[in-house]
Amino acid sequence: MTEPQLSITQAGTHFTPRAHYLNTASIGVPPRACVEAVQESIERWSRAELAAPDFDPFVAAARRSFARLLGVSEDHVAIGATVSEFVGVVANSLPVGAEIVCAEEDFTSVLFPFLARRGLKVRLVALERLVQSITASTRLVAVSAVQSADGRVFDASGLREACRRHDAATLIDATQAAGWLPQPWSEFDYVIAAGYKWLLSPRGAAFMYVRPERLEQLRPLAAGWYAGEEVWDSIYGPPLRLARTARRLDVSPAWLSWVGCAASLAFLESVGVQAIHEHNVRLASLFCERAFGRKSESAIVSVPGDSAFERLRGKGISVSRRAGATRLSFHLYNTEQDAIAAADALSRI
Repeated sequence: MTEPQLSITQAGTHFTPRAHYLNTASIGVPPRACVEAVQESIERWSRAELAAPDFDPFVAAARRSFARLLGVSEDHVAIGATVSEFVGVVANSLPVGAEIVCAEEDFTSVLFPFLARRGLKVRLVALERLVQSITASTRLVAVSAVQSADGRVFDASGLREACRRHDAATLIDATQAAGWLPQPWSEFDYVIAAGYKWLLSPRGAAFMYVRPERLEQLRPLAAGWYAGEEVWDSIYGPPLRLARTARRLDVSPAWLSWVGCAASLAFLESVGVQAIHEHNVRLASLFCERAFGRKSESAIVSVPGDSAFERLRGKGISVSRRAGATRLSFHLYNTEQDAIAAADALSRI
């Protein structure tokens, strides 16, 4: 395989989700280019036409695309499979007794690695009190940029200012934000994102941006051949020879996931984060205005109670239940008709 050269024309603008699919916050729908790239690789695999190094260009292309989407250097981006493994790297690099501040209602992939690490002091507070809970004893603040349960967009500027004032590090889970929410991501210390939601990639592709001055503070937990300075010269024997960049935190890639991820991220790049943000929030606001007479600042909308879930599902609208509410999420493949259909389905509740 040669390095993929993907354009918006090759990626295609067509998706094939079921009618009124409003559930990207659970799992994104891949663009046609992603599906075709994975299918082609499976076919070549079945004919014994592939060797392991053939997948490296796709990993490299995905890493570069993710870096550009975030506005950071690719040298500062590691690749892995899940959010929790990267949060675990940070958690296990902290000294015993370090104080971590987290939002008590956050997604557990952000919380559990810190709670599972012995010797850390984890303070859980309500999201709206997170910034004011940071003190001089706080070593790190970990929080999602957008809350999975209800779509609340966190006050990132306030967090950065408070953490700088108290010399605390920042860890941001951008899984529900990367790809649609513009942010100055490079100003945070660690930014982690899984690719299977808003990045429209197969599950098994995840990323972590590490601010350069923090890299030496991290201890790789699953260092293997793919974390080597020269990958294919790092497959046997000592000495330890990790990459000088954030690649030292890489784990061996799930190959087919990265084939699809490279195609999906190239497509998202061709559209642009700002354009995606405007599209997604416009549709979420259209739904909210029609249903509740208010706008939305997020691509994710939460409707209290289970009756909305049953009503929407009964109308063939795909949504999810989260934290005692019904969650809707709007992305590139959604249209005004999706927003209107969902709002009208709730008109009798």
